[in-house]
Amino acid sequence: MLHVGLTGAVASGKSAVAAKLAALGAVVIDADKLARQVVEPGTPGLGAIKDTFGEDVLLPDGSLNRPALAATVFSDEAQRAKLNAIVHPLVRAQAQKLRDAAPKQALVVEDIPLLVESGQAEKFDAVVVVQAPLEERMRRMVYDRGWTEADAKARIAAQATDEQRAAVADYLLDNSGSLAELEAQVESLYQQLAPTQE
Repeated sequence: MLHVGLTGAVASGKSAVAAKLAALGAVVIDADKLARQVVEPGTPGLGAIKDTFGEDVLLPDGSLNRPALAATVFSDEAQRAKLNAIVHPLVRAQAQKLRDAAPKQALVVEDIPLLVESGQAEKFDAVVVVQAPLEERMRRMVYDRGWTEADAKARIAAQATDEQRAAVADYLLDNSGSLAELEAQVESLYQQLAPTQE
C-alpha cells in the first residue's frame, strides 16, 4: 500500500484531482466527508460541539447549523482550534478504519484540506499539493459557489499559504489551466504512484 496525502487551498481543484484518482483506481478517503459524518445527529462529535459552542450552532431539527458554526470559527483562531480539537481526532480514527479495509496493493489517497495546518505531512509516503492562482480561486468561490468576497477571504486567511503547502509537497499539480490539463497531470501522477500489482 502506498499512503498519499492530497491537499490544496480552498477552490484549488483538489476535489477534481481526488475524483480523477478515484476513477483511475485509487482508494480515496475524503476528510471533509468524514468530518460531516462524525458530527451527524446523535454522534459524540455533535454532542461535543453543542457542549463547546452552545445551542446556537444547532438547527431546530438538532443537526449542525454549519453557517452559524463557520461564522464563529473562521474569524476566531481560538474557537477554530476548539472545533479542530473535537473533529480532527474523530476524522483520523474513521480514516484509519478505511485504510485498514483497503486492499494490500492499493494506492490510498487521503484528501485532507487542512493537511499542512494540522501537521500531518510526515505521516504520508508522499504528499500531493494542488495549486491554482489566488485570483482564480477567488473567482470560483464568489461566482461558482456564491460566497461573499469577505467569506472567501476569511477562508483563505484561515488556511496555510501556497508557500507552506509547497514546502511539504512531493508532487505539485498546477490547476491554472483547463480541467483536461489537470486530469492529464493526475493520470501521469497515478502512473508514478500506483503500486505494481503482484
